[in-house]
Amino acid sequence: MEQSAVSFTSEVIACLRLPMNELIVDLNISADQFLRLYRGEVEDVVTRSRDGRRVRFPAGNLRRFVTREGIRGAFRIRYDAQGKLTEISRL
Repeated sequence: MEQSAVSFTSEVIACLRLPMNELIVDLNISADQFLRLYRGEVEDVVTRSRDGRRVRFPAGNLRRFVTREGIRGAFRIRYDAQGKLTEISRL
């Protein structure tokens, strides 16, 4: 099984032009899909930001946003100069 990614791809870092190193993503993950994390089948979320960049981060960072319906909504992802995730917040 692939190790969990803890940083963003160099492509994302190289393209970054936003202040505070942030991206906006829209997520629609069902509760059943997120349960795969707890079973050890999934470690990472891979999605596209609103501006089209590929984003990959550990799924565990979304646990606090899980509801009975899953995870839905817009999220701001902030990361440091080395591409390490620093914060995820719901918009």
